[in-house]
Formats: sequence, C-alpha cells, structure tokens
Amino acid sequence: MTLKSTQMRPEAQHLGHTMKTRQLTMMGLGSAIGAGLFLGSGAGIQAAGPAVLVSYLAAGTLIILVMWALGEMAAAHPTSGAFSVYAEKALGKTAGATVGWLWWLQLVVVIAAEALGAAGLLATVWPDLPVWALALVFMMLFTAINLVGVRNFGEFEFWFAILKVAAIVLFLAVGAALLLGLLPDVPSPGLANLTADFAPNGLGGVATALFVVIFAFGGTEIVAVAAAETEDPEHSVGKAVRTVLWRILVFYIGSVFVIAAVLPATSEALSSPFAGVLDAARIPGAGTAITLVAVVALLSALNANLYGASRMVYSLAERGEAPGFLARLSKESVPIPAVGVSVAFGFAATVLELLFPDRILPALFQLVGSTCLVVWGTALVSQLILRRRADRNGTALPLRMKWFPGLTIFGLVLLGLIFAVGFSAGSSRSQLFSTIALIAALAAACWISARVTASRQETGNRS
Repeated sequence: MTLKSTQMRPEAQHLGHTMKTRQLTMMGLGSAIGAGLFLGSGAGIQAAGPAVLVSYLAAGTLIILVMWALGEMAAAHPTSGAFSVYAEKALGKTAGATVGWLWWLQLVVVIAAEALGAAGLLATVWPDLPVWALALVFMMLFTAINLVGVRNFGEFEFWFAILKVAAIVLFLAVGAALLLGLLPDVPSPGLANLTADFAPNGLGGVATALFVVIFAFGGTEIVAVAAAETEDPEHSVGKAVRTVLWRILVFYIGSVFVIAAVLPATSEALSSPFAGVLDAARIPGAGTAITLVAVVALLSALNANLYGASRMVYSLAERGEAPGFLARLSKESVPIPAVGVSVAFGFAATVLELLFPDRILPALFQLVGSTCLVVWGTALVSQLILRRRADRNGTALPLRMKWFPGLTIFGLVLLGLIFAVGFSAGSSRSQLFSTIALIAALAAACWISARVTASRQETGNRS
C-alpha cells in the first residue's frame, strides 16, 4: 500500500460535515465523563485519600492547556487525524504516524473495557443478566450506531451527554445538601474525612491516583477529531473548547470533593462512589438510578471511543500509514472498514477477558495506561512549533491560544513534573516503562514502513 493508492480515491470520497455545533459542544462536555469519573474516582480516593484532589487539579490544568492548544490547531486545520496530523506537520511523518497508532491502540483497548464495565454495573442491578452476553450486545449495538452516519452518532452523543450532565448536577446538589446538613434525619459528615488523614499513602499514593485521573481525562481530545465533520469547524471548536475549564472544575473537582468528603478512603462503597454517596444520603432508589446513569456514561464513552478510533485509522490510511482499504467510505461518508477493524480488537479483547477474567485487560492497560500523557505532550509541542511557524509566516489563525508561548511551555513543564512523579513511584514506574517500550516499537515499525513505501515509490517512478 502506498501513498499513491490513497490519493487516487475519487474526490467525492471525503468525510461529511453533518455534525452540528450543539452536538460537538455536548460531546466536549460529555466525552470524558465515563468510567474514569463514575468508577475511577473511587479508585483514586482509595489510593491517595483526599489528596486525590491534588491529582485532579494537576491533571485538570494540563488537559485544559492541551485542549486550548488543540483547539487552535483544529480550528485552523480540521482533520480526522487531529493531533496525529499536527505532529506530522511539526515533527515529521514518523512522529505523526506513531502518535496516531498509539492513540488508536489506546482507544480500542478502552472500548473493550467500557463494554465490560457497563455490563458489570448493569449486572449489579439485574444479577440474572450474564456479563459476557451484555458486553457483546453493547459492542454490536454501538458498532451499528457508528455505521449509520456521523449525524446519528452526534445525536446519540448529544442526548447521552445531556443525561450525564443532568445526573452529575443533581448529584452535586444532593452532595452539597448532605454536607451542609440540609437533609432531614441524615447527619452531615462535615469535612472530617477531608482533614483527618489528607494523604494516607504519601506521594506514592498521589502518583498512583494521578495516573488514574489522567486515564479518566483521556477521551477529551476526541473533540479535535470530530471537528473535521462539523458544519462550522472554526466556530464549533472554539465553543467546545471553552467548556473544558468549567467542566473540569465543576464536574470532576466538584464530584470528587463531595465523594472524598462523604466517604472515607477505606470505605467499601468507593467501588461505586456515586451510588455510595447517594446511599449515605438515604434517598430511596437513588443508588440504583445513578448506577444506571453510570452504565449510560460508559456506553456513551464506548460510542465516542469507537468513533475516534475509526476516524484516526481512517486518517492514517489516507496518509499512507495504514492499509489503503481502511480509507474507503460508504455512500453516507462512513469509513466502514475503519469502524470494523477498530471494533474487532474490542470484540477480541472482550472475549479474551471473559475467558480469562482479570488477566487480559490489566495487561493491556499496563501498556496504554500512560499513553494519554504522550499524546498530550505531542499536542503541546506541535502547537508550539506550528504557532511559531504561522506567526513567522504571517498566517492568520481563526482561534489563537492566549498568552502564547507561556501557557504552552507551562503545560510542558507540568507534563515533565507529572512524569517525574510517575517515575518516583513503583506503581506507575512500570507503566511508564511499558509505554516507552510500546512507543519505541511503534516508532520503529512506522519508520520502517515509511522507508519501504518510499523505496517502492522510487522504484515505480524509475520504471
């Protein structure tokens, strides 16, 4: 497969522009509200205690800066390859292809995790439903949704996001009432759980929680991928990116503050933290209701991750970095082969996890757990290079990141500190080394593939 083969596709074969601004904006609100918040927040509190708030503030600041940088690049050049394309423009083809494949691998692993997580939660409400059957049904359902066109996908995500946002707002209202002692016959825990033992496991616990939090924020960058299929990318991206700041502060920091204040770090209720808080508030049926909302949140994340993975591998194929058949589109401008190959890994991982419980997905997460940091770091470096190049050439940008280059450099410094903290803790050090090994292998494969393709093109030109 060569670049020439992808360039010869008919001019009409392009992704559509049917996603509406309201859909992209709500995707920006809801894209990272999934397993990381509804389940991972409990794991973070168990690891770090109330000091998990420090982890959320650090990771939240970083993703805000990353999204501002991505917003600038996506508004100027909306493309389904997003940060992979920007890395190629700034750092070369091997860097762009490596980041693209790394992100794709991360998403297809998460697709399987979201399906299993949603099935497991639903089984706690209706124990007679087998987890394996639910997971496979979810996989098939959302594969079908992704095959019927981006307009339908965007509408599903729009309503999913509204449900998630509404549920979290109600949760925060109940949590505030509980902490302020406004609920009848329910004693307020006050702030005793926050002040009694703020960091029970020290820096190591904060480091462990930090990587749980980073994984929770993974998926926010899908907005930059989806910008390529919106009606008005310049306006839509700017509006979606502006929601990131208050979404992080209100939804994540607010929710985790309530959970950490109500449930001590040793509480078994942290296995399902939102339900645990509502059970503590003694609201009949609320725990079950929030569990069902969490199921919807995980399925929404599955839907978005499948979309993002298919568009990334489609972009790689368009650029000659993946087999050419993955760039084929249906009459509805859906990359059906790209959707198929993305979901195939999820089906396989789901089946393997069900055959070998608690062994397959942990091993995969060990590889991809810190890939978010690499993708985010590449986005910041790319924006630093491309913005300076644009300013030097006098190129007008429809959306400009403020206080450049100070905020971009601050983001890179913060990223470096997160890596330093990660390497200082044994629990995250092995994950970082595994990710580095994976990146080295992907980079080598992409470099070799590029050399082989160039050699074939040279041979073809001579003949």
